Amino acid sequence: MSWFSTFLTSSVGRKLVMSLTGLFLIIFLVVHLIGNLQLLFDDGGEKFNLYAKFMTTNPVIKLTSYLLYAGILLHAIQGWLLWRSNANARETKYAVKVTRTVNTNSFASRNMGWLGTIIFIFILIHLYQFWLQMKMGVLEMVTYEDVEVDNLYYVVAQAFQNPLYVVFYVICMVVIAYHLLHGFQSAFQTLGLNHSKYSPLIRTVGRIYAVVVPLAFAFIPVYMYLQG
Repeated sequence: MSWFSTFLTSSVGRKLVMSLTGLFLIIFLVVHLIGNLQLLFDDGGEKFNLYAKFMTTNPVIKLTSYLLYAGILLHAIQGWLLWRSNANARETKYAVKVTRTVNTNSFASRNMGWLGTIIFIFILIHLYQFWLQMKMGVLEMVTYEDVEVDNLYYVVAQAFQNPLYVVFYVICMVVIAYHLLHGFQSAFQTLGLNHSKYSPLIRTVGRIYAVVVPLAFAFIPVYMYLQG
């Protein structure tokens, strides 16, 4: 296994891990967005609370969630290591090695380390505010058709009535958008999925995804704040 550990700690291995975990997190964001969109229903939080109940009790989802936590941590660690390596050896910087199919002079590509750090801090705050409270069993319970669930909706709704948190959330979504603008394309680039026929499509899909998904996430707290 020494060759495997050597590969994973090499520059190429780290980039591969970053790409694979990045694509996994990109898929997760869509699933998470679908769940968050339940907040927009005018039903007192029933759909959102039932969704949260399903996501925290289904064994397959629970297993996937552990992979998600590991993916986030691994993505962050490898990203910081690459960032530090690039800073210490500018001549081997990743932006120099990739082809012109990725805009290596963009703001996002030059600041991936800082953007990723802000996102990681946001994730920690996000988990503390919502996920940890539910896991600790401190939320009040509500019942829908004899099904008792945690009232996570109440906690989220209260958070989204705080204008400072709403602004912070929206800013973090902008940061995520910039991170995705470079990260989406880079993931495919690193995996060698480049072709003159498909690369333009990947770039287009990546840009649309990097705008639409964070924008949808940002819309939810703004809408709930204005409705409150």
